[in-house]
Amino acid sequence: MKKYIGAAIGNCVHVGGAVNFLKLAEEEGHSTEFLGAAVSIKKLINYILEKSPDAVTIGFRLTPDSVKPLLNELEKNIHAYKLENIEWIFGGTKPVAEFAKEYKFFSKIFDSTEDLDEVIGYLRGKKSKDLAICEPQDIIERIASKFPYPVLRHHFGLPSLEETYEGIKKIAEAKVLDVISIGPDQNTQENLFSPEKMNRDLDGAGGVPLRKVEDFEKLYESAQRGNHPLLRSYSGTAEIFKTAELLQSTINNAWCAVPLCWYNVLDGRGKRSLVTSISEGQELMKWHAERNIPVEVNEGHHWSLRDAHDTIGVVMAYIAAYNAKKMGVKNYISQYMFNVPACMHPRMDLAKMLAKVELIESLEDENFTVFRGVRAGLASLSTDLDVAKGQLAASTYLAMTLKPHIIHVVGFSEADHAAKPEDVIESCKIVRGVIRSTLHGMADMRQDTVVQDRKNELLKEAKYLLNTIKSLYTESKDPWCDPVVIADMIKKGIIDAPHLRGNESAKGTLETRIIDGKCMAYSKKLGRVVSEEERLSELLEF
Repeated sequence: MKKYIGAAIGNCVHVGGAVNFLKLAEEEGHSTEFLGAAVSIKKLINYILEKSPDAVTIGFRLTPDSVKPLLNELEKNIHAYKLENIEWIFGGTKPVAEFAKEYKFFSKIFDSTEDLDEVIGYLRGKKSKDLAICEPQDIIERIASKFPYPVLRHHFGLPSLEETYEGIKKIAEAKVLDVISIGPDQNTQENLFSPEKMNRDLDGAGGVPLRKVEDFEKLYESAQRGNHPLLRSYSGTAEIFKTAELLQSTINNAWCAVPLCWYNVLDGRGKRSLVTSISEGQELMKWHAERNIPVEVNEGHHWSLRDAHDTIGVVMAYIAAYNAKKMGVKNYISQYMFNVPACMHPRMDLAKMLAKVELIESLEDENFTVFRGVRAGLASLSTDLDVAKGQLAASTYLAMTLKPHIIHVVGFSEADHAAKPEDVIESCKIVRGVIRSTLHGMADMRQDTVVQDRKNELLKEAKYLLNTIKSLYTESKDPWCDPVVIADMIKKGIIDAPHLRGNESAKGTLETRIIDGKCMAYSKKLGRVVSEEERLSELLEF
């Protein structure tokens, strides 16, 4: 740990930058001392000679011309008193910082455009001028290097290969994003290894048309610049193990994202049966676990996106994590999608997420670690892009309550058009602005009694449903992790969603209503919302 001294020099009274830097240094375990505003060079040098600090940070936010004599005087004293071994840090406005770059004794110059993650990274030892050299190329290490500042992830994939490659280059050079989630088109996901089955009229539909190994390798090559963002991609909906091997060998897939109950006949994104896809999903989790690759199971929000009531969203998020643990996953990325359904009230949305967090993190032990990922719901963003920017910021503000390790930035443009590199960069900057405003000293919305009451209600309802599943399937050794049981639960409507009506693999009779910002189960027979006990009694007639 180091001893830091900070001051605003000359006649500069703007101390905010120096004070905030020292606060961050203190949080990292260093000792700090602030000398105040308008500190003369003579006073600063005398104090340094007396205290022998390891690092000195000086701030100046006036004009370049007025800082010149001060830095000249400081440089003379550094040489005269042999203080070159001290780590000298400068902070100021961009014009002043540009001028300060002429002085070689500075180890680091901040020009007020940096975000907190860069400052934290510097304090943790990332001293290279080329930040990319210092950025970890493993997601867990990258999280650790930045926390409590979250890692940022954004989906990207355009209908043109070349536009996608060039877009990745622009995003990487902007240094605003840590993980680029590649979005392949549906042809890639379903028929990558069976090109003869592809409908060429659909090339580029929903993402980038990746067709051969070299296409994936070029994605990786495109990201090797700027802050060297990690890459990850959707899992396939067929030949999933071949896809996993390809992703790992070409883009060094940062983590696997796989659904438990989807990418099959249930959502039409594949032709696999429910039992087959659940079994293969579990094996895919196991495959990655054996290679110590983190896993994310996108499940709870898939049900909420289809208007399932909140209890099912909570239960399926838990069952997803439970399955990952059973498959040997060590590092689990739990994604919490806010704003689904889109008309939920923020208090009720937060309560649902807190219920998920409590259940999922109850699974943690020395062999299973949970990392929180948050995101806005796509359907919540307006087609008016200015309005959408405000909605993205508001959703991020609420999500910061969870103290996330990862923020999946949803491009503000998504309701209007697939995010272009400029949209990705701007969306990340919006989110970074929210993080900067909330990382330290944010009001704790978890303490709201309405939020807590709803969270506790959901926990009670979720535990009732989980216990009912166990009591109904006593012939299974582990019903929460049994593909046949899970498929049967969906077929019988124990787990259901209104949007599944007419699907041969599901019951599809669930009715839900938004009441006071909550998504609740509704009985047409009773003409009111019902508890989980009432819903299941009516459904199963017991």
